[in-house]
Amino acid sequence: MSSLVDAGLTVHVQEGAGRHAHAVDAAYRAAGATVTPEDPTPESDVVVSVQPLTLDQATRLKPGAITISFLQPATERDLLEVYRDRRITSFSFDLLPRVTRAQSADALSSQALVAGYRAVLVAAERLPRFLPMFTTAAGTVPPAKVLVLGAGVAGLQAIATARRLGAVVEAYDVRRAAGEEVRSLGAKFLELDLETQSGVYASVQSEEFLERQRELIGEHVAASDVVITTAAIPGRKAPVLVTTDMLKAMAPGSVLVDLAAESGGNCTASVAGQETWVGEVLVHGALNLPSSMPVHASRLYARNVLNLLKLMIVDGVVQPNLDDEVLDGCCLTHDGRIRKELP
Repeated sequence: MSSLVDAGLTVHVQEGAGRHAHAVDAAYRAAGATVTPEDPTPESDVVVSVQPLTLDQATRLKPGAITISFLQPATERDLLEVYRDRRITSFSFDLLPRVTRAQSADALSSQALVAGYRAVLVAAERLPRFLPMFTTAAGTVPPAKVLVLGAGVAGLQAIATARRLGAVVEAYDVRRAAGEEVRSLGAKFLELDLETQSGVYASVQSEEFLERQRELIGEHVAASDVVITTAAIPGRKAPVLVTTDMLKAMAPGSVLVDLAAESGGNCTASVAGQETWVGEVLVHGALNLPSSMPVHASRLYARNVLNLLKLMIVDGVVQPNLDDEVLDGCCLTHDGRIRKELP
């Protein structure tokens, strides 16, 4: 907040906006912002939010205003049409290019960090047994077995957290390079008889590949007390990694946490925001897990927003230059047109 003020911007915050993140109005005022009792959106030149604006908010924006948020073009067609008609310039963190210059603004990664950490705590809370090993006078309690599917930012943080809590952890990812990162955290990387990818980020796989993948993963799922799935592809339906039959092979009391539930789910039994029992196995369809850790999720997101805005600020005015590859890549609407193809 103070960095934006120092850059010459006038910042308005709606009263109570930071309440759930334990950020009081007085803190915003101390940072140089103006706290207003009414929604400041209609009078603002730049509107920053986490979730996309509502259609009502969008219709009240000033023509030519700028918005920054998470915004999936595949699911927000009506909103994009409003932005187009009102000549709004909209930027989405969902489309931020994966280049070095954009890393400090990568809100997908910062929120995935929070989600991966939280997913393990959710599983540990619901698992009816210990995660670590205990040696007691009454005997030894073996450690829980945790399987993490997907070793991106969320998966790696889930691995690290589960290891800190004393679990035995295995992980799988289609990317060959992920193996070294998984092993560096003390987990076992599953070497499956499947073609691997050489890129930094996973790409879409064929249904034939996914079917074979499920066959090979099945025995590892069955042997696990906790499964955490993290495979999501922005703008696309999440690949199915765990079937109902695989869940039925797990031990009673086992837990699966699906971080991709909001985009269709890596598990066929997942429902975003709900917990579902498949026999004696609990499936937690994660919904916006970062919001359950609002203090650090908000701090990380605020830094991402600031770093993206820095690319647009010229002499105290927000003037995005779409010749910049980072801004061009995440700009959805500008000058009365939708710039990205809608799936």
